[in-house]
Amino acid sequence: MANPVVALQLYTVRNEVEADYPGTLKKVAAMGYKGVQAGPTKKHDARAVRAMMDDLGLRSAGVHVGIEMLEKEFNAAVDMVKTLGTPYCIIPWMPEERRKTADGWRATAKVLNGLGAKLQAAGLHLRYHNHSFEFLTFDGKYGYDLFAENVDPGLVGCEIDTYWVKHGNEDPVAYLKRYAGRIQTVHFKDMGRGPDRPMVPVGTGILDWPKIIAACKAGGCEWAAVEQDDCTPLAPLEAARISLENCKRWGLA
Repeated sequence: MANPVVALQLYTVRNEVEADYPGTLKKVAAMGYKGVQAGPTKKHDARAVRAMMDDLGLRSAGVHVGIEMLEKEFNAAVDMVKTLGTPYCIIPWMPEERRKTADGWRATAKVLNGLGAKLQAAGLHLRYHNHSFEFLTFDGKYGYDLFAENVDPGLVGCEIDTYWVKHGNEDPVAYLKRYAGRIQTVHFKDMGRGPDRPMVPVGTGILDWPKIIAACKAGGCEWAAVEQDDCTPLAPLEAARISLENCKRWGLA
């Protein structure tokens, strides 16, 4: 059981990336991150981002691509993901109109099966990233489970986000185990104490990281992508550093 490699989802440092993409990547690499979940910006296209990553020895831990782009600009999406050097094309969000009902989730699963087949033919793999709205109940089941039961596991996999599973009042360890073998990337995101359930650096909150890591290893997870949407009161790069240091303390790198 190999350890997942620790990467940083650059949404954590999005403002820093916008101001200075190459400089921010250098700081991320200097911390000891081995990979990133990165994408192009208005200033830097996918080729430029890949060149920066290659110069720093950073690997891609997957690329987030909106479902609308996959439906309307499929070839451009494939080119972008391949240019960035990963087999994993990850849908990061499901628009509300596609997830209002049980039938909506089933229909969405059918759409993703089709996209997954097209991506597989192009040499890529489709994954879906959860939030907490997937843990609303329809026909006695969570939307997430309706989705997962209706996609072909050979065509569509999962990117579990630990914080959002917990935010949906479920156990991320249980979901990592339930869908083991279908999860190659996991978002490592911790939840702080208190009614506001703040996002905090990995290892400083309430999630059980030894059990999460054990489930990731047992299930064949390749990447542990640290993400913190809101780093207040810390600077994002400092939050990313704390998360990485805790991951190293648990034997990940």
